[in-house]
Amino acid sequence: MSRTGRARLYTRGGDTGETGLLGPRRVRKDHPRVDAYGAVDELNAHLGWARAECAAVPVLAGLVPVLQRIQRRLLDVGAELAVDPQQPAPPAVPMVGAADIAWLEAQIDVHDERLPALRTFVLPGGGRAGAALHTARTVARRAERRVVALSAVEPVRPEVLAFLNRLSDLLFVLARWANHVQGIGDIPWSPGSGDAAPSRPRQE
Repeated sequence: MSRTGRARLYTRGGDTGETGLLGPRRVRKDHPRVDAYGAVDELNAHLGWARAECAAVPVLAGLVPVLQRIQRRLLDVGAELAVDPQQPAPPAVPMVGAADIAWLEAQIDVHDERLPALRTFVLPGGGRAGAALHTARTVARRAERRVVALSAVEPVRPEVLAFLNRLSDLLFVLARWANHVQGIGDIPWSPGSGDAAPSRPRQE
């Protein structure tokens, strides 16, 4: 406790490279479980950035509550991943389930049906909101990979993996949709260097 009566933000408990799970166990900060919920936290931060970009564009205001709902559920995912499964009576935390996955799928369908058909890969980018959503999509994929890695050594509910997998799909659709409604078209991928002549390796 500080002199002002407020609890200090720092505890010094992690100075040795360890942290506590939701339970009595302490683990290294590079433990797969810490890596997994840390990646989910990083994803949530990127979604906060994307939400701020959408809030600044009137035509994208409808995406703000969508992203905010996802952020809330990601905090639930992070809490679940932080629970130590080795304790005899793990604490109860909110958990994503089939209804959350179905909601993500519904959002994908609603926004995708308003987009031009996709026949090739597209370059990430576009407007600021679209670029932020594309970035969040890649971070979602990384978070999914971290959770898959965790599932190889400790239990992870399949609903968590399905939620993250579907979320990255939704973020891709929302990135395209955000650009589309602003009149910014997708830039299709052209193999090689595009308009420039293909570069050739120099012979030594």
